[in-house]
Amino acid sequence: MGTGRRSVLAAIAGVFLCPLASLAADAPPALMLAGKYRPGLDLSAYWVSEKYDGVRGYWDGQRLWTRGGEPLSPPVWFTQGWPPTPMDGELWAGRGRFEEVSGTVRQLQASDEAWRRIRFMVFDLPAHPGLFDERLAAYQALVRQLDLPWVVAVPQEKITDHTTLQRRLKTDIQAGAEGLMLHRGDSPYRAVRGDDLVKLKPFDDAEARVLSYVPGKGRHAGRMGALWVETPDGQRFRLGTGFSDAQRERPPSVGSWITYRYRGLHDSGLPRFASFLRERPDYRPPAR
Repeated sequence: MGTGRRSVLAAIAGVFLCPLASLAADAPPALMLAGKYRPGLDLSAYWVSEKYDGVRGYWDGQRLWTRGGEPLSPPVWFTQGWPPTPMDGELWAGRGRFEEVSGTVRQLQASDEAWRRIRFMVFDLPAHPGLFDERLAAYQALVRQLDLPWVVAVPQEKITDHTTLQRRLKTDIQAGAEGLMLHRGDSPYRAVRGDDLVKLKPFDDAEARVLSYVPGKGRHAGRMGALWVETPDGQRFRLGTGFSDAQRERPPSVGSWITYRYRGLHDSGLPRFASFLRERPDYRPPAR
């Protein structure tokens, strides 16, 4: 990296360097969390972007971490030249390739070839003191100066009416996207879940912990038929759909966390039409 380029990066980074040392593995990074979209939000206040189906990644200025506080071990070249500026983003390899990304980033010595397919999609700067309108411009400038093909600034656009938003959602979903994210332009970076950041998907999803297996019957005889799972608030239910044959052969381990999709809740609070979506090794339940 030339002297001029280094000086520009330093100037951009110097305004919002993180005052904290690298995080310990048992201390998840304090990240902004997304609430759920609801009709009635003032869309004119928000920026809209794709919701990427990857692994949340946090660069603390020295090292990459998962949302759950696990250190990642990418090849040296992947983060070489990255600034001391904390960056919030998604490790992503394209639509519908979550399992590939998850498997790659959690290997201690994943191949260069596998990491070459991954992009770090930067969507915020946690230590920047400004509102998102300012942070958006700052992360775009930072990524331009980095000039690395595997570090990408997440595109944002303004959509001011519900009909256009739903049209964008439908188009993206048909193309294989997971949904949309809406980020309030006048919000500071706050490590809370609320309306500053909301997600819009064609279905609801949530997390649950695997308790045990139910043996399969018929064509699934000899392998997993369903999971008994428990939500973070202690509700238990049986989850039997959404699994591939390979996942039934090698189901999520007992004690691990998974994400399931559903459509509304029963009066009991249990999910309606729940089906398995993916494993969530980076998930940590909220304190009870």
